[in-house]
Amino acid sequence: MSDRIREKLNILADAAKYDVSCSSSGGTRKNDNKGIGDSHSSGICHTYTEDGRCVSLLKILLTNHCIYDCLFCVSRKSNDIKRAAFTVDEVVDLTMNFYRRNYIEGLFLSSGIFKNADFTMERLLLVCKKLRLEQRYNGYIHLKTIPGASEELIKEAGLYADRMSINLEMPTEAGLKLLAPEKSHADVIKPLEFVQQNIVQFAEDKKLIKHVPKFVPAGQSTQMVIGATPESDKDIMYTANAFYKNFSLKRVYYSGYVPISNDSRMPILGTQPPLLRENRLYQTDWLMRFYGFKVQEILNDANPNLDVDIDPKLSWAIRNMQHFPVDINKADYKMILRIPGIGVMSAKKIVQARKFGKLRIDQLKKIGVAYNRAKHFITCADSPYQIKDYQGTQIKAFIMADSQSKYLKTDNNQLILF
Repeated sequence: MSDRIREKLNILADAAKYDVSCSSSGGTRKNDNKGIGDSHSSGICHTYTEDGRCVSLLKILLTNHCIYDCLFCVSRKSNDIKRAAFTVDEVVDLTMNFYRRNYIEGLFLSSGIFKNADFTMERLLLVCKKLRLEQRYNGYIHLKTIPGASEELIKEAGLYADRMSINLEMPTEAGLKLLAPEKSHADVIKPLEFVQQNIVQFAEDKKLIKHVPKFVPAGQSTQMVIGATPESDKDIMYTANAFYKNFSLKRVYYSGYVPISNDSRMPILGTQPPLLRENRLYQTDWLMRFYGFKVQEILNDANPNLDVDIDPKLSWAIRNMQHFPVDINKADYKMILRIPGIGVMSAKKIVQARKFGKLRIDQLKKIGVAYNRAKHFITCADSPYQIKDYQGTQIKAFIMADSQSKYLKTDNNQLILF
């Protein structure tokens, strides 16, 4: 690798680390043309930056030149930083060379917007086409949709990318206008809606036509920056919930804002990124997607923000003690999922195991239940008799005394990729 390419890679990989929407889950592109790679066999390799972000092994910008001046973005046009730009062939060569050396298993490609949206989207599309058609590369490709790009370019890109994503940036329109007055949520909603309509159409066509090309087989995702503007957790999760429902998104990512300027409208330099809050939002997201919770149950006008010291599932349980204790041998699957200390796999095992007899404490522990937490909310075959009913606040104190959140401890230095 030449010194010039190495310098570009250092600059553009560093600029890409602020985008956390790099999951490869859901890719189904198989190697059926004797080409290179197979996104079906495994996902993108990841590592972690010092501030806790998950980073794809080849996660780069095409360029960090940008016509916009978004205050929260390190690549904004007014920021005095080193600028660089890859050519299309340089990205293709990097991807193939890294892949052949087993350094990577896929490509995450985004870009600053230079000249205009179509000019940028054309070059992103050209990278994908060269990889797929000329190099016969079948590995995973996650491509960023450029807001404002033409529908023709977006549709063609969907035929070559496994996943496409477009960043919502701020949870609310007001927050976005505060820090990026040139942008709007409408610019994001339009391409999301267009791609979703095409995903549905291609799926319908596949029912009637034998050979239909894949179109964004791993679906779409988006990302919100949290902590740069004063939205509540309720604002953030209600927005996420709406986007999940309206556009069938695979994931919404929450990126804790890392201060990059001393602008008075945002947290100043030196402020720690809100990593604990970020974690609580992901936990809430998981409850909505896999545990059957409605967002209104977790966050509402009475509780607009998540508890910092306990996870949202435990917080809900403590606020709703009228539903507990639950008889683990009689409760249905949906109710078992709501018990703190019991995950999806444990809940499924409980439902299966109790067909052969009533479950006891030692069996629950073997199944994988976090019994020290769950014991306050369940009864089973040999549960100890309790004379006193504890209040939710007392149970919270007991649980917190037993365990301290790993996120409240001193951060350890983590692996830095670039």
